[in-house]
Amino acid sequence: MTTNVAGPSHTMPPESAELAANLARIEELTQRLVAALAHRRAPNPALEGPGVELMSRVMGAWWGEALTDPARLIERQAAFWGQAVQQYAEAQQMLAQGKFEAPEDKTPKDRRFANPLWQTHPYFNFVKQQYQQNVAAMKNAIASLDLTDHDRRRVDYFARQIMDMMAPTNFLPTNPDALEKALETGGESLVQGLENLVRDVEANHGDLLVTLADRDAFSVGGNIATTPGKVVFRNRLIELIQYAPTTEKVRALPVVLFPPWINKFYILDLKPQNSLIKWVVDQGFTLFVVSWKNPDASYAGVGMDDYVQEGFLAAMEAAKEITGQEKINAIGYCIAGTTLALTLALMRDRGDKSVNSATFFTTLTDFSEPGEVGVYLDNDFVDGIEAEVVRSGYLDKYFMSRTFSYLRANDLIYTPAIKSYMLGEAPPAFDLLYWNGDGTNLPARMAVEYLRGLCQEDGLAKGTFEVLGQKVSLKDVRVPLCAIACETDHIAPWVSSFAGIRSMGSKDKTFILAQSGHIAGIVSPPGRDKYGHYLREDGVNVAEDAAGWKEGATFHKGSWWPAWGAWLAERSGKWVHAREPGDADHPPLAPAPGTYVTEVPRV
Repeated sequence: MTTNVAGPSHTMPPESAELAANLARIEELTQRLVAALAHRRAPNPALEGPGVELMSRVMGAWWGEALTDPARLIERQAAFWGQAVQQYAEAQQMLAQGKFEAPEDKTPKDRRFANPLWQTHPYFNFVKQQYQQNVAAMKNAIASLDLTDHDRRRVDYFARQIMDMMAPTNFLPTNPDALEKALETGGESLVQGLENLVRDVEANHGDLLVTLADRDAFSVGGNIATTPGKVVFRNRLIELIQYAPTTEKVRALPVVLFPPWINKFYILDLKPQNSLIKWVVDQGFTLFVVSWKNPDASYAGVGMDDYVQEGFLAAMEAAKEITGQEKINAIGYCIAGTTLALTLALMRDRGDKSVNSATFFTTLTDFSEPGEVGVYLDNDFVDGIEAEVVRSGYLDKYFMSRTFSYLRANDLIYTPAIKSYMLGEAPPAFDLLYWNGDGTNLPARMAVEYLRGLCQEDGLAKGTFEVLGQKVSLKDVRVPLCAIACETDHIAPWVSSFAGIRSMGSKDKTFILAQSGHIAGIVSPPGRDKYGHYLREDGVNVAEDAAGWKEGATFHKGSWWPAWGAWLAERSGKWVHAREPGDADHPPLAPAPGTYVTEVPRV
């Protein structure tokens, strides 16, 4: 009798096969990550954190308190220890009673800890409470130091960066969302997260910038920046786009809009529903918009004079020639608003009356209180930036993107990183975040002139900044103006924006305060009513101070666009026949959005 005995099987169980495949992927991805990191740019310590001078002053203040009032220091430390031990004792007591639940939690609510396990699970709750107690202790310690207001703001900011970075949500063993998903997917989420990490490091030549939006979901000129128009003028710094009319009649005076050159202009033309560019055209205005060149090292010597001459003055002149008008209405957004003010002051000194009115979007012209971004305007950082641009010829968009992201680190760094690298999620198809990741470089000379002369020295407010050989001042801005600031703007604080407008020499001033921040407050179309705005209706457009102005202002639901549009219409002349883009001397060079907006500079 023969017996068939099965030999050893060489077929792996499904779970083992999946595990082996994931391990192989991890090994391959790790090798790619190491190779990508090898291309990382040499770190510049001056751009990685505040200088030793600030640290020395902080340590001096701490030792000063320790020597003059040691009892207070010991009392504060003992209180911190007591809270930590008490929480541990309460957790142990619950476990001793056989209760696998968290003790009472009186810590403040924080959207980072939205998972119910942070409240109910004793381990995660213990970690969360310990973290929040540490944060409170650090804040209390900083508050007690004898520092200047400026140093305290900087210490508060950089301490908060450390606190946010060390949040338990940022680490796999203490993130219940990531652990739950890893279990649900058999570890696939972690492998996908590693793939996302490697992709981002490779895309940024060894540096790590989190991809905020699906890069394949959008195409500039395809499904964003689609308002019809033509490039009608071009030089080495700008393409000037004239948008096609949508009305039979248009206002006589054209509008020339200058967006900031630290970003791409299409934030104002993401899609038809929220496009300020389309809305302005639909109101019957002939609209020109500047699209700035994205510079490389060959632009190292381009300075503020060049941006005024070849950008602002050249665009105004082209718009006048094409429309046959002697005057235009100008709009400046952010840094372009600052430079528009410089240009207007220069034009007055020259006797040039080409600008009939000016609008400023979220513009700083008085830098005495620059807000949160001011923590990066001391010499420790600016010296580092200057050394970087002297070496490379331009300020790489990487540094700008990183700086502004850290102003909102939880929203723009840690939360996206958690979703991408720990949860293995693909970036969302979100047009605003796509634009946010589509940055631009800055010419070396311009970057230093702006940071030194305008930000640090406050040259425009003090009348010491020189443009094309002429010192200019805010009091020389005399045209009718309207300024729109945003209530929670962390880049151009509305109170500081108000201070600059108040110092301008114009007699005809209108100030509008929109809700929300630097971008959402401006890209706020009618019909949504998500954000409102404040206006003075008592004839007092600019009061003695910002607080007094707001106290007397009336709140209106909905977008500020119609109120501003009415203001602009009053200063735009009679109705004339609509104009198609260009003329005989300025034939169309390319369809909107042009070529500069999609160029990738040589590096």
